[in-house]
Amino acid sequence: MAIFLILAPYGAFTFLMLVTSATSSVFAAAAICLATIAIDVVRGRSVKILAAGSAIVFAAIGLYLTLVAPALGTLGVKLAVDIGVFVISLGSMLVRRPFTLQYALEAVPAETAAIPGFLTANYVITGAWTAAALLMAAANIALLYFPGLPLWSSLAVAFAARNSAIYFTKWYPEYRQIKYGTPARALPHAH
Repeated sequence: MAIFLILAPYGAFTFLMLVTSATSSVFAAAAICLATIAIDVVRGRSVKILAAGSAIVFAAIGLYLTLVAPALGTLGVKLAVDIGVFVISLGSMLVRRPFTLQYALEAVPAETAAIPGFLTANYVITGAWTAAALLMAAANIALLYFPGLPLWSSLAVAFAARNSAIYFTKWYPEYRQIKYGTPARALPHAH
């Protein structure tokens, strides 16, 4: 359920870009981000870096489309979103607070979070999401500079990158558990 809430704004944005304007799509995605933040607050959880950052990115793009460049193309909007997600993800690591850490701390017992490799594992998982965002941005840049490329190529890269990051997020903790023989859901430090 958590992964659904995390990805809901992006799924809605992607779907809405197919059926409505870019401006409507980004504002709807921003609203969904705010709704996920409200759900977390109501449940007594922290406001997530990714959700708050994404709400700002979507709203800023929407305002830019409304006030400055209403004719910005679909690829430009998608690229702006991908770059925004990349900046949020990379930025969270640079400020030593990988965005996955907030979700992980709410999903594991305190003794698991205290294991030395727990933070390292969150850097690795956040790095996978950062790489996925970079790949999606690169695919959109390729379409901008090589307009002869089929549109589906960018969609395929986005689908593969996102799904790979989802798979990696689920797989990596299990891998660490098997490799280091730690208790379930523990993420120890590599020696």
